[in-house]
Amino acid sequence: MDCSTFYLGGPGIAPSVQRARLEGGTVLSVTIHDVAPATQERCERLIALVERIGPMPMTLLIVPRYHHQRSTPAFEHWIETRLRRGDELALHGLTHLDEAAPAGNWIDHVRRHWYTAGEGEFAALGSEAASLRIDAGRRWFARRGWPVRGFVAPAWLLGAGAWSALCAQPLDYTCTLTRLIALPSAGTSMRALHGWSIVFSTRAAWRRRASLIWTGSLIQRHRHARWMRFELHPCDAEHPSIYGALARWLEHAHAARREPLTLGALVDRMS
Repeated sequence: MDCSTFYLGGPGIAPSVQRARLEGGTVLSVTIHDVAPATQERCERLIALVERIGPMPMTLLIVPRYHHQRSTPAFEHWIETRLRRGDELALHGLTHLDEAAPAGNWIDHVRRHWYTAGEGEFAALGSEAASLRIDAGRRWFARRGWPVRGFVAPAWLLGAGAWSALCAQPLDYTCTLTRLIALPSAGTSMRALHGWSIVFSTRAAWRRRASLIWTGSLIQRHRHARWMRFELHPCDAEHPSIYGALARWLEHAHAARREPLTLGALVDRMS
């Protein structure tokens, strides 16, 4: 399989990727994005919100050098406590900054700088540059003795070069906005599980209002889906309207007796 033929920046996925089925009953996943020392306090608020609803293992997407900042002992101690509580860690880029060459056309410019505010780190990287960053992130995890099975690109923007690099890594999964993808390993085929992200855009008041309308509609349309998927960002903790909506919708999902799973555990249920 030539992994370079797939582009995972948007919601689509090449038809040659097999559609996966989910074994068992209905499930719920909660993923916390942009986990780093600079965002720790807000991430803790989001985690506290989830844990008030009930015990729920989460996937924490860690950025080793978030905006080029170093890790801290306090942050790493906190992550150790989350691991002991059953959370999963995944690699979420290296710096979370798009530092590649300027966009070549207006579509790329909008996608890389307006949609993501210049944080789509892997949107325009070539294979070699992407490999170097993923390798650096994996080494960062290894030095701390932390397991890592997955890689999720910032803003889910993974260009062709980065996708080719990712397929050569010893990792189990990645995600797009609408899919969880089991990466090819040991000759197995690539499989994708469909699931719409419940996610908010919070950078402006009009974005927050639109997000609440869109997400409410999305939850209604997919309330009976096998997999319900919440993707939370640190900024969600700063806005009462978003924070309150999350609390309500998570409570409804939990009350429906969905089984909470990390992304890695979901991959293990895919067939």
